[in-house]
Amino acid sequence: MDFQLPAIGEGVYEAELVRWLIQPGDTVKPGQTLAEVLTDKATMELPSPFSGKIVALKVEPGEIIKLGQSLLEYSGNGAVEATATATVTEKPTIAAGTPSRANGSGVSTTPLSVKASPSVRQLARKLGVDLSVIPGSGPDGRILVEDLSRRIAMPGRQAPLQKAELRQDFGRPGTRVKLAGLRRRIADHMVHAKRTIPHYSYVDEADVTELVKLRLSLKDVYARAGIKLTYLAFFVKAIVTALKEVPIVNASLDEEKGEIVLHDHYHIGIAAATPAGLVVPVIKDADKKDLGTIAREIDRLSTDARAGKSLLEDLRGGTFTLTSVGNIGGLISTPVINHPEVGILGIGRVVRRPVYDDAGQIRPAELIYLSFSFDHRVVDGAVGAAFGNIVLRELQHPARLLLPANL
Repeated sequence: MDFQLPAIGEGVYEAELVRWLIQPGDTVKPGQTLAEVLTDKATMELPSPFSGKIVALKVEPGEIIKLGQSLLEYSGNGAVEATATATVTEKPTIAAGTPSRANGSGVSTTPLSVKASPSVRQLARKLGVDLSVIPGSGPDGRILVEDLSRRIAMPGRQAPLQKAELRQDFGRPGTRVKLAGLRRRIADHMVHAKRTIPHYSYVDEADVTELVKLRLSLKDVYARAGIKLTYLAFFVKAIVTALKEVPIVNASLDEEKGEIVLHDHYHIGIAAATPAGLVVPVIKDADKKDLGTIAREIDRLSTDARAGKSLLEDLRGGTFTLTSVGNIGGLISTPVINHPEVGILGIGRVVRRPVYDDAGQIRPAELIYLSFSFDHRVVDGAVGAAFGNIVLRELQHPARLLLPANL
């Protein structure tokens, strides 16, 4: 008997097979995860609606599969009535890019009967944790990242969770890696953006001495409230102000209708590096949030992205994007616009430099370079410069960024 790709979401008619979690000869039970499929930058688990023995796999990882296409052949008792309309699990996760059991490059030690997302399984393998002994706090006993964190933080155990989440795969010399999964989606998106959008770059230098002082004075206060206050939260506030004063930058180009769409909402994307590649979770309605709320959102969205827990709704709807290379060490970048937006800001590293004040005296200053990319079809050079000047103005007077969002 054949098992075909079931409905995997409203308006979704195809997906990419990321990896098989079973192989020919395996005996599966209803509800057991068969594979991971990728749609719209998110990986979903595909559960089995049948019990039986796997005879053959008909699709290779990296292939695009259509709704109703045969994925595998099995023998046995057939579909179980209660689960005959099987769909993917409710919580999608970012593709983890881990090796497949079927291709012989890695074998999971975690029983597939354990309810956990692919990202949690991957993290457990990296940490050497047996998920079968961890009680899950999610729906139907599903094991969440938080459950794994509590387990490795128990007395006598180290907690390398943060490092494991941030670990990047830089490749191995002499090997070939299939351009598939999230990496292929990123590649397609970048190529489309560069082919479609005539980019131009605009770089300026900001004196953020007062911002550095303000953040330092507030850091511990916010920490006691459980909020990690980074520079990025201030940048989001500054960008929102600039977008309100220069609405043409908070726009997208409807090429089919030949119209520039100026948005009346302010959804700010935050580019996040993950083990699987770059994703851009979005802070919705950033104009309605105070600094602390934005900082908390940045921490939540970034943590979810690195752990592979991002929801589809967190990855959609951005109107402007921020990307930071400063935490890695860069000064200036030329970021690619996140299509269909018309602008993006790359944030460099804060560096101390000697500068001249208005009296001609040298003083130490904290400087940062801001690298803007704009869609020249929509944003002219003078408009981009005006937008950048507003961002600089807000960063150089950071106290106003603490004002309530409705002022």
